[in-house]
Amino acid sequence: MKPDKEKAAFWSIVASVVITVGKGAAGLSTGSLALISDAAHSLLDVAATTMTYLAIRAASKPADEEHHYGHGKVESIAALIETAFLFLLSGAVAIEGIRRLWTTQPPIEVHWLAIAVLVGSIIIDSWRWWSLSRIAKATGSEALAADALHFSSDLINSALVLAAFGAVAMGYPQADAFVAVGVAVFIAVAGFRLARRTIDTLLDAAPAGSAQAIRALIEDISGVVTVDTIRVRPVGATLFADIEISVARTMSLEQLSAIKSLIIASVQNAYTDATVTVTATPKALDEETVLERVLLISAKRRVPVHHVTVQDISGSLSVSLDVEVDGRLSLAKAHAIASDLEHAIREELGDATEVETHIEPLVVSSLMGRTITGAPHDAIAASLAKHAVASGKIEDIHNVRVRETGHGFVVNYHCRVDPENNVTSVHEAVDRLEHQVRAEFPNIVRIVSHSEPLRPKA
Repeated sequence: MKPDKEKAAFWSIVASVVITVGKGAAGLSTGSLALISDAAHSLLDVAATTMTYLAIRAASKPADEEHHYGHGKVESIAALIETAFLFLLSGAVAIEGIRRLWTTQPPIEVHWLAIAVLVGSIIIDSWRWWSLSRIAKATGSEALAADALHFSSDLINSALVLAAFGAVAMGYPQADAFVAVGVAVFIAVAGFRLARRTIDTLLDAAPAGSAQAIRALIEDISGVVTVDTIRVRPVGATLFADIEISVARTMSLEQLSAIKSLIIASVQNAYTDATVTVTATPKALDEETVLERVLLISAKRRVPVHHVTVQDISGSLSVSLDVEVDGRLSLAKAHAIASDLEHAIREELGDATEVETHIEPLVVSSLMGRTITGAPHDAIAASLAKHAVASGKIEDIHNVRVRETGHGFVVNYHCRVDPENNVTSVHEAVDRLEHQVRAEFPNIVRIVSHSEPLRPKA
C-alpha cells in the first residue's frame, strides 16, 4: 500500500508554519538579516507546501472527457509557481545583504533563543526532508519531491545562519550579511533545479534513460521484429509510454495479443505507475515462403484456397491454386474474384509471376438433412469398399454415414492406410476413390473421408 500523499503534504504545512514563526520571532529579536532571510525562506515553504497539498488533491482526480491523461500536471504547475517565488525571494535577500555590506548596521545580538530555534528548525527540516523524499520516491510525486527540496534547502540555510552567529560572536559582524548573500545564492540554485525539472515535465520531456530502458525490455521479447518508436512522458506520478513495434505479418491475432500483453507487463513491472499503449505494424520478413505469402493474401481477402503449387520455371515463378467460391455465384462474378486474387498475388510476388487459379464451388451455408439407412446406405458403403480394394492402398472402410439434404447426399466415412505412405499419395488414392463412387451415385454432392493409420496385425 502506498503512503498517503495528502497526509504527508498536510504535515509539511504544519512543520513549515512552526519553523517560520520561530525563525521570524528570533530574527526580529536579534536583528540578524541571515535569520530574517531564512525566516522568509521558511515563509515561502508555507506557501509552497500549501500549494503542494492543494495540487496533490487536484492531481488525484481521475481522467475525464476534457482531460484524457488525468490531472497530474497540476503538480507541475504548482511547482512552477513555487519556482517564481524562490527567485523573487533570493533576489530580495541578495540585494539587502549587499546593501548591509556597504552600510553600517547596528550590532547583532546572538541570543540563546535564536540558537535554540535554529537547532529545532534543523531537526524538523531533517525529519520532513527524509519523510517527503521517501514518500515522493514511493509514489512518484513531483510535488512532494519539490517539497523535499525546499526542506533540504531550509536545513542548509539554518546551518549557515548558525555559522554566521558563530562568526559574529568571534568578532566578524559582516559574516551575517555574507551568509545572507550565500543563502540567496543557494535559494536561487534550488529554484533553478526545481524550474528545470518542472519545465521538462510540462514539455513532456522523457525521464532520463527511460526510453532506452524500455527499448531494452522489449527487444528481448520473442516475436518483436523491431522496436520502431518509443514515446515516454510523465503526467504527475503516471508515466505514459506509447510504443510502436513491427511484427511478422503472418502472425495470428492471438499471438499478437499475447506479445502486446507481455510488453505491457514488462514495462509496468519496471515502472509501477506506467500506462502503456502498444501499436503493431505488420512487416514482410525475408524468411517468408511463397506459400505463406499466397495464403496471407487470400486470407486478407477472405477467399479460401487450397492445392497451392509453387514452381520455379527456368528462373521464373509460377503459382497455381484452387479458389473456392460460393457455388451459387455466376461464373462472371466468380471469375472476377479469382482475377482480383491473381492480381494481388502478382503485386506481391512481381508482375512476371505466372498465376493460375482453378475455381471450385464452396458450400457456404448449413445444409439441413436426415440420416439415411437401409438399401441406399448399404449400396454406397459397398461401393466404397469395392473401390477401396481395387485401389490396393485403402483398407478397412468403416463408420460410413449417409445424410440426405435438399442438394443431395453427403457421405462421411473412415478408412485405414499404411502409415508409411506420405500424405500426398494417400490424398490421391482417396480422391480417386471418391470420384469413382460419385460416378456410380450422381446424387452425392459431397464425400468427406477420414484417413487413419493401419493397425499393426496381431
